[in-house]
Amino acid sequence: MASAQTNSILAWDTVLDLGDDDAPLVARLERAVRDAVHAGRVPGGAALPPSRALAETLGVSRWVVTEVYGQLVAEGFCEARVGSGTRIAAGAAAHATPKHATTDPTGSAAPARRARLDLAPGVPDLRHVPRAAWLRALRDTLADTPDADLGAPHPAGHPAARAAVVEYLARARSTCAGPDDVLVTHGATDGMTRLARALRSAGHHAVLVEDPSWGRLRDVARDAGLVPVPVPVDGRGMDVDALAAAAARTGARAALVTPAHQFPTGVALAPERRDALVSWARAVDGLVVEDDYDAEFRYDRRPVAALQGHDPGRVALLGSLSKTVSPAFGLGWLVLPPRWRERLGADAGGPAPSTLDQLALARFLMDGGYERHLRAARGRFRGRRAALLAALDAALPGLPVSGLAAGLHVLLGLPDGVPAAAVVRAAATRDVGVVDLRRYRVSAAAPASEALVVGYGNLADARVEGAVAGLAAALRAVSG
Repeated sequence: MASAQTNSILAWDTVLDLGDDDAPLVARLERAVRDAVHAGRVPGGAALPPSRALAETLGVSRWVVTEVYGQLVAEGFCEARVGSGTRIAAGAAAHATPKHATTDPTGSAAPARRARLDLAPGVPDLRHVPRAAWLRALRDTLADTPDADLGAPHPAGHPAARAAVVEYLARARSTCAGPDDVLVTHGATDGMTRLARALRSAGHHAVLVEDPSWGRLRDVARDAGLVPVPVPVDGRGMDVDALAAAAARTGARAALVTPAHQFPTGVALAPERRDALVSWARAVDGLVVEDDYDAEFRYDRRPVAALQGHDPGRVALLGSLSKTVSPAFGLGWLVLPPRWRERLGADAGGPAPSTLDQLALARFLMDGGYERHLRAARGRFRGRRAALLAALDAALPGLPVSGLAAGLHVLLGLPDGVPAAAVVRAAATRDVGVVDLRRYRVSAAAPASEALVVGYGNLADARVEGAVAGLAAALRAVSG
């Protein structure tokens, strides 16, 4: 959109869609501004009309507009400057998601306010962050760390932290790596950013991605100059035959996958496809990037082994504490094949996390604190998932629920003719957060059926039935 059109007062009645649901006008206008930026109708840096002018254009009170402007400025989504009015922040498009939705499951900024009845995916149980164990690890680290270790962090990470990550992953995820193969990162997004830049510098121009999939890692690959190429996902995970065809068509030799628990469909990559994927990477001299975002949470059996152990020379592994503990910790790891370790070299592509945080992570892993936390979390999530399924069956009988007994979400199919986007909006008016499956699609093709991604990670057990009741009420309101 041209700047003149963007800043034109008369254009805003077509740029902003307030919808016709029952939400308060303030919520509808705020959502409309976010959606317009997210859809590209309003670019970052664009000036918003004066509050009085926009109020007249939209037929709302000036108070509604000033409330929305104030909220968006407080969140950093907009900027208010003396003499130049209110503008969309330059980086707002990356965060222009509705308040009921989460952003990056692997480490992007959280929304300003999550719904009280939070069925959105992507956040673990923040009520049970192991504060005492982490504080003890930090305190002991600070007391015991030699003076020599308190200088600038090593770009690849402290050797003790890298060794602890290697030992834990070998024990829990059946990986095969040495400390020199590991970078300690700020999380999976940081790891993918570094690796995407290395791929681009090595001459790669595209990356094959699951469709649907979580958008943040695709976005950082795109920002590094790689074109995301969608590959369909079915009941057995990414379609590797379709991947090979897309690779032949585009020249892509790198693929980003979630083999243990695909997001958002909730399936695991079938054994024969795991073999086929690695065989493809060998045949094209390519690289598989494995996002291991919530693989530790499997409730019906032991978690499947990481794909990295199948071929350490062709698979890079991304991991973090974001889904297992909390995104606030800002810690993760990237396990690299030798050739890519050498390509990244000593300059790992960005500042390493605090040395004290890295050494606390090493203690947390080595003294069993992390695995004790995971065992307790698995028990809570197993019970909460069962309660969610029972509530869905009682309140919405007959609707299909899919996904492995794993992770922090399920997929809820909707009746024919009921648009998921409308249910999401209706649920938001009841302070229920849930996400449309379409949000995670890569290609423009419409999905075969409408569905909702229903999370339960950060939902209090006592609120499960109330959240499902609110969702059921929203569905009834939409379906008439």
